[in-house]
Amino acid sequence: MARREEVQIKDDGIRLGQFLKLAGAVDQGSDVKAVLAAGSVAVNGRVETRRGRQLRHGDRVQVGEATYTVSRR
Repeated sequence: MARREEVQIKDDGIRLGQFLKLAGAVDQGSDVKAVLAAGSVAVNGRVETRRGRQLRHGDRVQVGEATYTVSRR
C-alpha cells in the first residue's frame, strides 16, 4: 500500500535534499545523493536528480511507494 504524508515547512521553500531528510525519506543527509542518482525521486511526477531543487507549498515528492506533499505551517 502506498504511503502518503504531508510534511510541513516553516519557510516559503526548501531544497529537495533538506526536504528528503525532514520527511524521513532518507536516514542521513549523505544518503540523499545516492537516492537521487538512482533516479528514485520524482517531483510533481518528473524524475529529479538535483539536490538543490527548490520545493514550494503544494509540490509532491515521490520516493519509492511513498508520496510526500510540501505544506506550509
